[in-house]
Amino acid sequence: MASSGTGVIERAGAAPLIGGRKPFAAMVALWVFVLVPFAALAAAVPVAWGWGLSWADVAMAASAYVLTGLGVTVGFHRHLTHGAFKAERWLRIGLAVAGSLAVQGSVIQWVADHRRHHAFADRDGDPHSPWRYGSSVRGLAKGLLFAHVGWMFGRDLTNRKRFAKDLLNDADIGRVDRLFGPLVAASLLLPPAIGLLVTGTWRGALTAFFWGALVRIALLHHVTWSINSICHVFGERPLMTRAGDQAANFWPLALLSFGESWHNGHHADPTCARHGVLPGQIDLSARLIRLLERLGWARDVRWPTPARLAARRREPSP
Repeated sequence: MASSGTGVIERAGAAPLIGGRKPFAAMVALWVFVLVPFAALAAAVPVAWGWGLSWADVAMAASAYVLTGLGVTVGFHRHLTHGAFKAERWLRIGLAVAGSLAVQGSVIQWVADHRRHHAFADRDGDPHSPWRYGSSVRGLAKGLLFAHVGWMFGRDLTNRKRFAKDLLNDADIGRVDRLFGPLVAASLLLPPAIGLLVTGTWRGALTAFFWGALVRIALLHHVTWSINSICHVFGERPLMTRAGDQAANFWPLALLSFGESWHNGHHADPTCARHGVLPGQIDLSARLIRLLERLGWARDVRWPTPARLAARRREPSP
């Protein structure tokens, strides 16, 4: 047996990586939910210049971005994928719901894909390594596009029984996983419903849908996907990771990603609740976990220790 570094144990003769194929309807939905929000994001600047952006829209989009973004970073990622802390049942369910509202896939499939990524980071088996096509300029450009978004259009599904068996056996998380469709609908429809109630106009509903749903989803998509692409190519690597793992810290994304872009720190110690482990590295997700711990809603939090950090520091170059 060998640890994958994710809390998942790799065994000789383990189940296959692929557990099925995406149905045609899922592929159509994927194209819609990738391209339509992206088109909205591309249109955001000219739209904002001429009309359609109120303080209510800004507040709604920002609030939804924070709620769903932390649902992914704290819920899907640090809690459910890596077990960086334990949570009260209501909080565990709430984080899974909030992450689902980000429209990045159902919770169990998201976790399975990410655990597989850690088990094979930047090696054969990694579902979205930017080094897939080599290190030449052309190969890396192709790889960055693949890691950012292209990998999602493949038909193969990561084997959930191999990489997320614990969640398949969790009745609460299984229920949230099955409700992904209605949660996506809620993520799209709640902003215009609130916009209609606040403004009393259909125009208010339309602008709320544009900013609070489409633009917010697209921005969070591309920030999250940048962790898969940019943060495995560009940035600093002050901490040691497994052989071949190219995870790097990319500071410009730290705030928008809620600390996820301290990716070298994360891959050096995947089950740690804080990714920004070095001085000056702002990690808003870790701050929320600390608050949840103080409130008694999170426990057994795996915080970094000086000894663990020292063991992972790279020796300075001569």
